[in-house]
Amino acid sequence: MGVCTVGDYLLRRLQEIGVRHVFGVPGDYQLEFLDQVEAMDGIDWVGNCNELNAAYAADGYGRLNGIAALVTTFGVGELSALNGVAGAYAESVPVVSIVGTPATFVVEGKQKVHHTAGDGDFTRAAKCAGEYTVAQAILTRDNAASEIDRVLRFCWLLKRPVYIMVPSDVAYETIEAPADPLALLEPSSDPRKLEKFAGRARDALRAARSVAVLVGPEVDRYHLTGQLMELAERIACPVACLSNAKGVFPEDHDQFIGGYAGKLSDAYVRESIENADCLLALGTQFTDSVTGGFSQNIDPSRVIALHPTGAAVGNTQYAHVSMKDALLALAGTGVHKPSAIASLLQRRARGQAYEPVRSARLVQERFWEQFQAFLEPGDVVIADQGTAYYGCAELPLPHDCTFVGQPLWGSIGYTLPALLGTMLAAPGRRHILLIGDGSFQLTAQELSTLLRNGLHPVIILINNDGYTVERCILGADASYNNIATWRYDRLVEAFDPQDLAVTAKANTEDTLAAAFAAARSNRDRLVFVEAVMERLDAPESLVKLGKAFATADYHHAPVS
Repeated sequence: MGVCTVGDYLLRRLQEIGVRHVFGVPGDYQLEFLDQVEAMDGIDWVGNCNELNAAYAADGYGRLNGIAALVTTFGVGELSALNGVAGAYAESVPVVSIVGTPATFVVEGKQKVHHTAGDGDFTRAAKCAGEYTVAQAILTRDNAASEIDRVLRFCWLLKRPVYIMVPSDVAYETIEAPADPLALLEPSSDPRKLEKFAGRARDALRAARSVAVLVGPEVDRYHLTGQLMELAERIACPVACLSNAKGVFPEDHDQFIGGYAGKLSDAYVRESIENADCLLALGTQFTDSVTGGFSQNIDPSRVIALHPTGAAVGNTQYAHVSMKDALLALAGTGVHKPSAIASLLQRRARGQAYEPVRSARLVQERFWEQFQAFLEPGDVVIADQGTAYYGCAELPLPHDCTFVGQPLWGSIGYTLPALLGTMLAAPGRRHILLIGDGSFQLTAQELSTLLRNGLHPVIILINNDGYTVERCILGADASYNNIATWRYDRLVEAFDPQDLAVTAKANTEDTLAAAFAAARSNRDRLVFVEAVMERLDAPESLVKLGKAFATADYHHAPVS
């Protein structure tokens, strides 16, 4: 045991689990804690333009770093951030949400202080946070050490946000705290259930004439890419991914056949996945936006499904079987089902003849061809929901690329602040953001934080004059899908008093090629490219998805 303050103990624990940056906005109820953040070696404070952006940045950081931390003030700050925290909850990103609250005696006395409703009720925001966090704590001098450890373990184990309230009079309280590093929890298996699962799965694999693997996002969240690779290569079967797991399996691998999205899939991918005698569904989540509006046609009786804390063979469920143990068990079955695989890269090479860049007006199809050539191994690609996400989802990524999107929560504007987080989590890599003009206008001010921190991403703004993703669903020419026209290059200039950015505007193929060339030669500066295209020009997959959404049962009341 050792003596330290509550705030220092929380920060030490955050350091131990890998947090090097803390995002947020200052407020008077957490200034004491922020003083402790500033004094703590190894943790940097990253001030954001608003609390929502801070939460988005923490989400991006958590995806690449493994865990993140966010600090806001009571009421106004935490509720502003809650949409971002909820997105991290939906997408299984571990974020520690720390909220500075009024002093204990203020709460106990039900005083009518600022950032409250003035009725002495201090519980409303915490109730809201409880809906989107997996563990919550109100720190006191007596419980701080145990509660901090408990909540952080849940954050790591369940890969979802947690909520810690630090009263302003508690942060500097002195406590006796454990000196040993925090022991983090990992999902574990019941040995008997694991053995039963492995036996049943082995029989299913051996009886199958054809096997395929479908990868979902939980493989990435639980850092199991190595185990996935071992299993796939031992079985030697085709591998596809859902778009929210893009890049988790190397897309230049001979076994990778492409993305699966139900009826929106390439015919070869769809046949390989839906007609396999045995489908290994690894960490998959079949949501509307990644399945073409629930258009997947997969027979559950032919599926071996793995999730973080449970598995299934057909309709037989096995609780308390961890995905890691299940992957190792499947790899150890000795099943080898080699098949003739037409990889994504092979099919692309056969099916596409490259056309030289022309002076023609820029269109989506040609934009994505040039962007494909712009990508390099190791890039981090962040795509906002809409034309950016669905256009990028169809491209083969070079080796060791990471893809970041938010198709389940789908909060537009998420990616610009998330870019700040990914860059601080992985500063040695090139980061490329693809974002629509409508999305950009929601969180544009965080561009100034990127510049203030001297970061050098490539930001590609797809200017198609409004909410094209919504136009694909309904209201192609409706006024509610219109936005204000901005002079985006001047906005960058306004945020860039130290001349750290390079801007370019492209509305033809050759001007886009020049913009990408400028990005390659200015790696030590932020590069902002505005790519202008027609408002109804969209990737084919988004057009089809829009039609599926427009007619989906869950968008309309049932007819009586």
